[in-house]
Amino acid sequence: MSIEFNWFLPTNGDSRHLTGNISNPQLRPTHLAHREPDVDYLVQIARAAEATGFNAALIPTGAACEDAWLIAAALAQNTEKLKFLVAFRPGLELPAYAAQKVAAMQTFTNNRLLLNVVTGGDQDQQEAYGDFLDHDERYSRTAEFLQVVRQIWQGPGQDFSGTHYQIDNGGLVRPLATPPSIYFGGASPVAEKVASDAADVYLLWGETQEMVKQRLHRVRTLAQQQGRTLRFGLRIHVIARRTQEQAWAEAERLWRELSPETIAKAQKSLRASQSVGQARMQQLNCGGRGDSVRDLEIAPGLWSGIGLVRGGAGTALVGSYEQVADYLKQYHDLGIDTFILSGYANLEEAWRVGENVLPRVH
Repeated sequence: MSIEFNWFLPTNGDSRHLTGNISNPQLRPTHLAHREPDVDYLVQIARAAEATGFNAALIPTGAACEDAWLIAAALAQNTEKLKFLVAFRPGLELPAYAAQKVAAMQTFTNNRLLLNVVTGGDQDQQEAYGDFLDHDERYSRTAEFLQVVRQIWQGPGQDFSGTHYQIDNGGLVRPLATPPSIYFGGASPVAEKVASDAADVYLLWGETQEMVKQRLHRVRTLAQQQGRTLRFGLRIHVIARRTQEQAWAEAERLWRELSPETIAKAQKSLRASQSVGQARMQQLNCGGRGDSVRDLEIAPGLWSGIGLVRGGAGTALVGSYEQVADYLKQYHDLGIDTFILSGYANLEEAWRVGENVLPRVH
């Protein structure tokens, strides 16, 4: 089983600090440098990822992020091989229209588009967009959305009648020659069911190997019941240096900048999320800073300190280049064949991880 490595594009800004690019600008200390996500900076990151052998770059979605579709279109003109994993929320546009955009992107990027379908776990953010469905209803809609999209890609004459969508004689003018792979995450039972039915790659945030093993078994079994097989991916941060001591020193630098007040504000915001995956991230660090940076080491080399202030993926692999490569291979042995990595800051760390970690894995 081959390994696919992808990087991350910080479209809400970048920084050398954990609080320098968190989603809520009100939580960012003003004395810490913040790099705006202008197209020139994002092009630098994309080119670094391409040059060092990453397969694709994840472009996130959210109220604080620049539009992922527009970013992908811009960066595709400044790269040659790098693919773009575009994150989007299915509740914010009609599936037939999304399918048409996908076809256009495949044409103009020479089939370099991948899709990250994000159902959405924050009720207040969904409602700010005008979406008032509850958690389980959103996943029901996502399942229909993906079914419609795949039908539209097949060409003319498509009909569909469901709870959320109805299509009458729809479809692309001609079938889509290269449909993009669909990456999908979610830790709730309803999310796992949608993944087993409709996704190509099921994404997890960085949990302990035992936790990952249990989830892979669950989703793999659900997919087998539908006569399907899935690939599995892991979204996680990386703090890798020449030696283990240097890596943990960097983690400590990031950790020492987190004041109790900053953590308390961030945790209050994170607790409001309906996301089961977010709740699992918070359980890993218990919302506390600890007395030492390694108090948040929840498994060998797995540090949960990032999740104190960052929503979503909140863990990092910390160690020497050889150690981090070995940790990645251990997850691969469990069944993970796709990794989406990131670091602080993403430009410098793309070069560091691409040049020093990826070759040791391969």
